[in-house]
Amino acid sequence: MELIDYSIIIIYISLMMFAGLYFKNKASEGIDGYFLGNRKLSWWMLGASGMASNLDISGTMINVALIYVLGVSGFFVELRGGIVLIMAFLMIFMGKWNRRAKVMTLSEWMEFRFGSGIQGRMARMISAIAVLLSTVAIAGYFATGAGKFVGEFLNLPSIWGFSPEFLASFLMVVFAMIYTVASGIYGVVWTDVFQGVLIFISIGGVCFIALTEYSLPAVFTVVTPSVTGGTVLLQNTIESWSSLIPPWELNIPQESTFRIYNFLGVAIIFYMFKTIIEGSSGTGGYMIQRFMAAKNEKEVGKLSLFWTFLLGFRWPFIAAIAIIAISITNSGAVNLTDPERALPAVLAYAIPTGLKGLVIAGLIAAGMSTFDSIINSGASYWVKDIFQAFIKPGATEKELVFQSRLSSVIIVVLGLILTLYIQSINHIWGWLTMSLGSGLIIPLLVRWYWWRLNGYGFSAGIFAGMVAALIQGIFFHDIPEYYSFIIISLSSLTGLLIVTLLTNPVSESVLQEFYLRTRPFGFWNPVRKSIDSGLILKINQENKLDLITTPVAVIWQLSLFLFLMFLIIQNLSSLIITGSILAISSILMYFLWFKRLRNLPEPNEND
Repeated sequence: MELIDYSIIIIYISLMMFAGLYFKNKASEGIDGYFLGNRKLSWWMLGASGMASNLDISGTMINVALIYVLGVSGFFVELRGGIVLIMAFLMIFMGKWNRRAKVMTLSEWMEFRFGSGIQGRMARMISAIAVLLSTVAIAGYFATGAGKFVGEFLNLPSIWGFSPEFLASFLMVVFAMIYTVASGIYGVVWTDVFQGVLIFISIGGVCFIALTEYSLPAVFTVVTPSVTGGTVLLQNTIESWSSLIPPWELNIPQESTFRIYNFLGVAIIFYMFKTIIEGSSGTGGYMIQRFMAAKNEKEVGKLSLFWTFLLGFRWPFIAAIAIIAISITNSGAVNLTDPERALPAVLAYAIPTGLKGLVIAGLIAAGMSTFDSIINSGASYWVKDIFQAFIKPGATEKELVFQSRLSSVIIVVLGLILTLYIQSINHIWGWLTMSLGSGLIIPLLVRWYWWRLNGYGFSAGIFAGMVAALIQGIFFHDIPEYYSFIIISLSSLTGLLIVTLLTNPVSESVLQEFYLRTRPFGFWNPVRKSIDSGLILKINQENKLDLITTPVAVIWQLSLFLFLMFLIIQNLSSLIITGSILAISSILMYFLWFKRLRNLPEPNEND
């Protein structure tokens, strides 16, 4: 980088620090302000913040690597998590269900569902511990990707035995921590909005360069890592690389680490199945925090639509980077040995001075916006669900804010320590989504749809799943992702069913309160029998429309992302197909969902 590139990055980081200090007083008023902004943040701010938080450096590097090696087929691999297809479910029904609970965290929600007695408090405690462990793991994952990316440009030396990548991770997370700890959700959201603008400028500049200066040859080679430590070259054609329909099988040599995608059709079906379960179970962390912070149910719909639309522009950027990476490696300008480093390689060799600093600042912004959101939401589980709920129920707001800042720092430190043991960001991402996530997914799913589940069964399912995930990650880390998902999910389901059926159900009054406020579909007949038939009819009508609309929303989101990506790839036939599907699904979305959303009354901010 040149002086102007470094100057842009320094100015950006300085602005972030200023924003954090500016909102410090607002965040110090209490934990409702620190974690939810007192539910007074506008939908467009929360949506833009959510988009920026999803655009992390680690995920972008993985997605670029997948598109670089597999072409458009790599997009479908990221049904496992990188497409964030859960947004379709949050947009139609899961976001409003969570908002109706009027809680701060996923763990606090457990007492709403299972009651404030021992089983509700047990579920609250174990879910908080599980989320905190996941937060540390995710923090380590994002810090690792940031270190790999930023380390390419800073030319840091090794100090005291720490690698340049670790030092780059350290600098990134410390900067993010300063304004996050100081300002809470106010600083997170406002800096995310600013970072979102910077990200979009970066996307526009890179896409313009890809469209005007680069095109793929008819036949080209891509590099993949070898299981023995070297590299394996794969030959590809523009037709197969840019095909909308992924092949059922690939023919990647067994010595390549990408051989795990050879049974591509099975993997895609499995990833879609996993996404449907995950979407129907809801989520926690920074994603659900945005919905909890919304003013009302109408704004939940608006923020999720805006969030999803903005998130679509990530994919033309990824396609542009992959196209440039293939071009410069096949021309001999760059010797790429790891596809996960395609992104920094492109920025180093193909992006001009000035724009390079802007794009790097934009990607640093993406990394910091994800990291700050994770830290802020993770700290809420310690403060609200462990410290205030179990350690010091009578704590003052000043004490709670102090605990919020202290726990944020501790999560950052633990995440940094974890980066010392992470070798591949794709490997740790696979474990987070397909193993650790599998340990949580069944209890989180069943809690919405089966009245008989109690807090004991939920806790047993979480515990069994987490233990199975840790055992798999330590001792059986090389087994295929779908095997680990099945084994860990079944372990969780077994623990859940056995303990639930051996213990007493949740009290009728708690179940009725939960059902009347949340209004979920599923197996709730014993609870529904005592509710007025007119209200049941209204609930059934809402649920029926949501069930019809959700598949349309999934198709809409996928076609939007693919259409934007094909604009850069310039595959005309695929552009027409995805554009047509997008147009039809958009019309259906308007009449099935958005028209209902638009006609909702404007409730009070506290509704």
